[in-house]
Amino acid sequence: MRAARLIKMVLLLQSRSAMTAAELARELEVSERTVTRDAQALSEAGVPVYADRGRAGGYRLVGGYRTRLTGLARSEAEALFLSGVPGALREMGLEDAASAARLKVSAALLPSLRDASRSASQRFHLDAPNWFTEPKAPALLPAIADAVWDDRRITARYRGRGAEVERELEPYGLVLKAGVWYLCARVHEREPEREAHRVYRIDRFTAVEAGGERFARDEEFDLPAFWEERAEQFARSILHAEVVVRLSPDGARRLPYAVDPAAAREALSAAGAPDEDGWLTLTLPVESEQVAHGQLAGLGPEVEVLAPGTLRARFADDAARLARLYGT
Repeated sequence: MRAARLIKMVLLLQSRSAMTAAELARELEVSERTVTRDAQALSEAGVPVYADRGRAGGYRLVGGYRTRLTGLARSEAEALFLSGVPGALREMGLEDAASAARLKVSAALLPSLRDASRSASQRFHLDAPNWFTEPKAPALLPAIADAVWDDRRITARYRGRGAEVERELEPYGLVLKAGVWYLCARVHEREPEREAHRVYRIDRFTAVEAGGERFARDEEFDLPAFWEERAEQFARSILHAEVVVRLSPDGARRLPYAVDPAAAREALSAAGAPDEDGWLTLTLPVESEQVAHGQLAGLGPEVEVLAPGTLRARFADDAARLARLYGT
């Protein structure tokens, strides 16, 4: 415990020109008397800690005592500090480890690059969740994250469609998508002809127990590529219906922002030439008539639904109600 504190004290002094006893005590979560004893212990061990006396005094390292990371340009140092996602690290239980790593890197950088952490964090910030949501980290996420890091098999209970199932999983990676955590895992001893890797929503796990056995990771597995492929498959799999619409030029421009972008682009590219009014007629894959009603309503008068008739009737009813509200 004390050894770790002494190392952290050295790293703090390396990352700053000087620190008062009160500042060190606050960072190390000890008393100022303990800071004084630790500084003396470091000095006796050969670490050149110098104490400035007086009200404005403090502690500093002398004699150029520091370890430096050479070869890093400013842009590279700033990019290094952009690699962490604070919220995600906190939810996985890795905030302390990430903080310690950033401190070590800061202490090892050249003095001219010490502000890289602040300059990066003040210019770029990642806010992963969607608007108007209050994401809550799944309670079992830290345990799953530990298993992912350690390549340990887990026995997990998962709420599937209509039933709770138990699986022995080899956890390959975690993905944070729009504020929702997913686990990409391989089912242990899955038959070769069956799907090797699957995706699970972590908030649907009801129990997770990590075993002592590690699994042999498939080094050919590419998590970003796997997720991109599955995300595209999922987006396509939920498009079970079709609607026929006419779109004004402005409606055609806005369509990819109202419905699935890939489906919109394909439908627009397959559409024929515009009519004499400049409107396009196209067939659009959608999740359902109800979902399409909500999505296309956002285009207002820039879209006309031609089929199915039931959806067209819903829009006609919307138009009649709007006319009554606003007058003719």
